[in-house]
Amino acid sequence: MPLLIVLAFLLVPVLEILVLIQVGEVIGAWPTVGLLIAETALGAWIVRREGRRAFRALQDTVQRGVLPDRELADAALVMAGGMLVLFPGFITDVLGFAFMLPFTRPLVRRALSAFAARRTRAARERGGATMFPPGPFPGQNGFDPFGRGPGRDRVETPPGPVVRGEVIDEDDDTASRA
Repeated sequence: MPLLIVLAFLLVPVLEILVLIQVGEVIGAWPTVGLLIAETALGAWIVRREGRRAFRALQDTVQRGVLPDRELADAALVMAGGMLVLFPGFITDVLGFAFMLPFTRPLVRRALSAFAARRTRAARERGGATMFPPGPFPGQNGFDPFGRGPGRDRVETPPGPVVRGEVIDEDDDTASRA
C-alpha cells in the first residue's frame, strides 16, 4: 500500500501534465486555462452547496442521537473532493467531482467502505483478535486488552507486578523555596 501511494504521487502529476498538453493541443492554450478556471469555480460552488447539505445532515443525525456514519462519510468525501478540484488538472477534477456530486457520492462511498472492510478483514487475519476485537467495543464478547477473561473475579488492574505508591502534591510555596 505505501508503494501504491508513492506511485500515485509520482504518476498523477505526470498524467495531469500529459492530459493538459493533449487538451491544449486540441483546443488551444488559453481555452485550456479558461476551462481549468471554470472547473475550479464550479467546484468551489459545488463544495459550498454540498458542504452545507452534508453539515446540516450531520447535525440533524447527531441531534437525533443516531450514529452519523453515512453523513460523516459524505462530509469527508465533499471535503476531499473540494481539495481535489483545487489541484490544477482534469484527472483530479473528475475524481473530485465524483466525490462531491450527490448522485455519484453514494457510489464512491460504497466503494471506499467495501475497500476499508476488505483491508480491515485482512488486517484482522494477519494481526489476530488482539488488534481488532470481535465485538464493536472493548469489553464485549469477552475481549479485554489485558488478556483477562470475563467473570465476577475480574480485578481492574493489569496482570504483572504492581508498584504501590503515594502521590505527594507539593504546594507552590514549598516549590518556590527550594
